[in-house]
Amino acid sequence: MELLTYLLIGAVAGFAAGLFGVGGGLIVVPILYIVFMHAGYGEAVTMHLALGTSLATIMVTSISSMLAHNKNHAVIWPVVGRLTPGLVLGSFGGAAIADALSEEKLQLVIGIFTLMVGINMFRTACSQQNLQQTQLINSRWHWLAGVIIGIASALFGIGGGSLTVPYLNRSGLAMQQAIGTSAACGLPIALAGAIGFMFFGAHEQIHIEHTIGYVHIYAFIGISFMSFITARQGAKVAHYLSPRKLKKCFACLLLFMSLYFLCKAVLL
Repeated sequence: MELLTYLLIGAVAGFAAGLFGVGGGLIVVPILYIVFMHAGYGEAVTMHLALGTSLATIMVTSISSMLAHNKNHAVIWPVVGRLTPGLVLGSFGGAAIADALSEEKLQLVIGIFTLMVGINMFRTACSQQNLQQTQLINSRWHWLAGVIIGIASALFGIGGGSLTVPYLNRSGLAMQQAIGTSAACGLPIALAGAIGFMFFGAHEQIHIEHTIGYVHIYAFIGISFMSFITARQGAKVAHYLSPRKLKKCFACLLLFMSLYFLCKAVLL
């Protein structure tokens, strides 16, 4: 039953990863939090364990999504290369920050973050302005943007798509290109973040079976296996939708998850 749960989570998260260019963490984190709480892991480490495991699964999800988008020539590799150093540094540092925060503070921060990004994305999707930007990407900002996106991604257990997609879209990339490039950026974020959560979690002496630091191995295997398959299907669907529809769907997903985390943070 436990393995089936992880496989179902992976199926949904993988499809979302391919469709929206995110790592699937916006879905994986809250569901894993609920599963781990029912397993009796304790409130002190449950959120951290959900975040670390989510980042570990994104390593696999991002590869599948990246390959699918690359076939459609939607990954702008020079942009990925400029963002990567900052993404790696920021993601590892974000794991250290998350380790120092309590579960209540993490939920509050995640809720506020997703609410702000979701409102902004929905506002721009409903705007009458042309969604296709004409300005060139200013590469001078990529390193700094990578650091900020990396820190936020590790704190929220996501692949960074909720920040990377809007950033690249506003910098000049079409929505499909922003999603594809964001999918590729998810790999360095997830790799550095997962290593960070394993490293800092190992020092907390977590007494839970099948874990390495803040990463649950069984959950990682189950979710990764299924998400690798469904991410490609989501990526195919993304190229049949208009940029405006993609933005609205993406915004609705973020707004829903923000309400979940804010409610949890207030009720705890």
